[in-house]
Amino acid sequence: MSSHVLVVRLDSMGDMLAAGPAIRAVASRAQRVTVLAGPLGAEAARLLPGVDEVVVWACPWILNPAPDVSAPEVAEVIRRVAGLGVDRAVILTSFHQSPLPTALVLRLAGVPWIGASSEDYPGSLLDARLPVPGEAPEPVRMLQIVGQAGFALPAGDDGRLAVHRPLPNVDAILRLEPEVPFVVVHPGT
Repeated sequence: MSSHVLVVRLDSMGDMLAAGPAIRAVASRAQRVTVLAGPLGAEAARLLPGVDEVVVWACPWILNPAPDVSAPEVAEVIRRVAGLGVDRAVILTSFHQSPLPTALVLRLAGVPWIGASSEDYPGSLLDARLPVPGEAPEPVRMLQIVGQAGFALPAGDDGRLAVHRPLPNVDAILRLEPEVPFVVVHPGT
């Protein structure tokens, strides 16, 4: 069992929700799970079971439009990750994203073990270079990635989308009157 695992998913809300089953798999074998999330996915990460802490980073090689890359910003995220004291990290990316720039940041932060799926040769950036798991749907692909890193869904977890319950009262949050129509939007990936 790992003591503190960092799960990295730096893009959108829908991508973060799709990472939920993979995060639960990690949480089933870790004492603590911190998610490094982009600003578009951070609130979704806070809804996911198994997440103990969310750290937000506007990653310049994931976001679109991309913020400028700056040494002070990268130094700050390195400092923040180093302060977490994680002993393992798993980087979850879409098939078109490389985990290697993020792995470099994590390595500079002193993360001792890093796993990700990468087509490119990682040198010493990854301890586990997992094969790219084909054309599977993204939630399945992320489960394959964490599975190859030694994490599996616990018995009885069917791998479906799950969020913390009970959900907040939407009427109270949005100050809606019961007779006023509204639209529910489901963010997809």
